Amino acid sequence: MSNETSFYKNKRLTENLKQLIGLIILIIIIILSFTILNKIFGGGDELVRKMKLEEERIAKEKKLSALISKLPSGILVTFDGTEHYKLSDELYEAVCNATKLIPQRAIMGANFLNYRAHEIYTINGNKINETFVRWDKEKSKCFAGFTVSGKNVGVDETITVSGEALSFLSTGIDTRIYFIKNF
Repeated sequence: MSNETSFYKNKRLTENLKQLIGLIILIIIIILSFTILNKIFGGGDELVRKMKLEEERIAKEKKLSALISKLPSGILVTFDGTEHYKLSDELYEAVCNATKLIPQRAIMGANFLNYRAHEIYTINGNKINETFVRWDKEKSKCFAGFTVSGKNVGVDETITVSGEALSFLSTGIDTRIYFIKNF
């Protein structure tokens, strides 16, 4: 009987040892797999850099949103002589950097001075390819504009209309270009 019990103990011990070795091998395989995947898809330093840039962009956007929410609703101008809210130089730059929208009204006003742009804009069904609002540090002015193209209607011409953004429309939620001076 003692031989039989020692046989079962040895058999159980070898099974436990096999399971332990199998577990160790499985852990090694998992670690190696993640190491290989990290080498292939890792990019840790670049990912951290991109995440920091995104965090900075979000922080800047929150700051600009807070600024916009404090502005009065209505037309914001950069010049004296009107009853509208006049922007200081610092506020003018901040509002320019926060503005992304150019409504149809501002585009049509700028189009009146560029007949060919108006023609292409009308032919292609009032389609605008791109709009932009940029702060020019050298001139300390905000420039806005748009690009129209007739390629979708067979006119091989692209025109960019741009000019100084003289006024903005504050809705309390965002700001929009109100008037583009392009002459």
